[in-house]
Amino acid sequence: MAAEQGEVEVIHSWSAPRSLSTSLTYSFHQRDDTEVLDEPLYATFLQVTGAERPYREDVLSKMENDGDKVVKDVIFGPGSKKYRFCKHMAKQRVPGLPSDLMKKGKHFILIRNPLDILPSFDKVVPPSFLELGLGELVSIYSELCDLGTPPPVIDAADLHENPEATLQCLCEDLQIPFQSSMLKWEAGPKPIDGIWAPWWYKSVHKSTGFASERKYPAEFPFSLYHLLEQSLPFYNLLKRQVKRVSSLPPPDLPVPANEKLLAWVGDEILPRESAKVSVFDSVVQGGDSVWEGLRIYDGKVFKLEEHLDRLFDSAKALAFENVPTRGEIKDAIFKTLIRNGMFNNAHIRLSLTRGKKVTSGMSPAFNRYGCTLIVLPEWKPPVYDNTKGITLVTATTRRNSPNNLDSKIHHNNLLNNILAKIEGNNANADDAIMLDKDGYVSETNATNIFLVKKGRVLTPHADYCLPGITRATVMDLVVKENLILEERRISLSEFHTADEVWTTGTMGEISPVVKIDGRLVGDGQVGPVTRRLQNAYKNLTDASGVPIPTYREA
Repeated sequence: MAAEQGEVEVIHSWSAPRSLSTSLTYSFHQRDDTEVLDEPLYATFLQVTGAERPYREDVLSKMENDGDKVVKDVIFGPGSKKYRFCKHMAKQRVPGLPSDLMKKGKHFILIRNPLDILPSFDKVVPPSFLELGLGELVSIYSELCDLGTPPPVIDAADLHENPEATLQCLCEDLQIPFQSSMLKWEAGPKPIDGIWAPWWYKSVHKSTGFASERKYPAEFPFSLYHLLEQSLPFYNLLKRQVKRVSSLPPPDLPVPANEKLLAWVGDEILPRESAKVSVFDSVVQGGDSVWEGLRIYDGKVFKLEEHLDRLFDSAKALAFENVPTRGEIKDAIFKTLIRNGMFNNAHIRLSLTRGKKVTSGMSPAFNRYGCTLIVLPEWKPPVYDNTKGITLVTATTRRNSPNNLDSKIHHNNLLNNILAKIEGNNANADDAIMLDKDGYVSETNATNIFLVKKGRVLTPHADYCLPGITRATVMDLVVKENLILEERRISLSEFHTADEVWTTGTMGEISPVVKIDGRLVGDGQVGPVTRRLQNAYKNLTDASGVPIPTYREA
């Protein structure tokens, strides 16, 4: 007796060819509540596109090719089980198909790295971007999101690595119960196979489950290199939507709004996840780059000209060639800020690398493309507690001597500072004081440093430390506030016994220090001179800066 026919819930699987889609079809076929259809839109695709296949006439003569009928009667027709799994190739979603195809049922997307698809793709069909279908796969994802039903995305690599967890996660997203029977099937052809199985399914017919990928991949056919370049961005876009079942969750961002931002890299503005430099860039090869930090206050870039002066000085000291002009760098800064709508309480990490190399290696002679400019904007309030104050410890790592690497060059090779910062982190301090080779205080791992003793303001010579822009600004303010300023060598014990201490930097502004190496600074509170200079600094940032074009105060 035939099983009673009734309405079924359709599960649509969308993928590119050679993506484990048939294995997944076999997996769902093992369920006791699911019937499967192997590419029901194939004949429609052949009829509409005229695509050539060795089995074309056989498919057209044995399968329904009227798209309306396929969708209405085959995909959404009555069935004998609760679910119907439909395997679709993305390219088979041809124009003119009924809108119900996307609006009804549950959808998910299966992706696979084109590096793994392309080596075996041309066994039946000459490879092309359209045949691969990754662009259409992104369109399907976008359309489903627009419909308010963003589909789960799974990666074939996860099916190889951890099939049970991946299938459990997929079933949870589809709101269907997982069945352990989905993990195994018998080898050989299946009655559900499409007419094209003899051409495409030889490998999957040997399988009995989702086997682990072999440790070492096949050689890549470099005749398909351009196709790989075209396809990878679409794969990577979808890969970011994959719910990882075997890795840690993504970390929380200090400022969640920075999840979506636009950065300048080279000569273009890119979304956060696409803003990357070449592996051949000098900043990757050897930290060979210079940088500046910029702060944005009320539609103005504070001390922009001074920071650009130092950027160009640093680039000249390192013998950079083909450096962008001052006007070009300013335009990149302004365009990036305007695109992001960042006109206040924002920070820019401005980097200029020696540029991309023609081959890996240390020599600047390999840098023949010109410098790489990076404008990285973020919503970023001052990074220290400037109200209650911060704590410091003294690092054992000594600050670089000008004999080795002059700190007046504001370079990206920050390992000296990072080693000191690690010591600060391990001591649960906000930052670490760094001494020079003779044991005198130089600066912290990230900022310049000042102290107050009996009404006099002291700061170390800028011999080992960076002569910071904020440092110079505060030194000017000290004089304008009619305080006595002294620049000299300062020992660590003088900081331990100071009445007040603060640090200066673009990211943190003026940050009070209330404890050093376990010793309270003064009475452990923010001191009056510090408060006075913080107020003077705020007034200065309110009143000065280079205006951002197009910005108008509300």
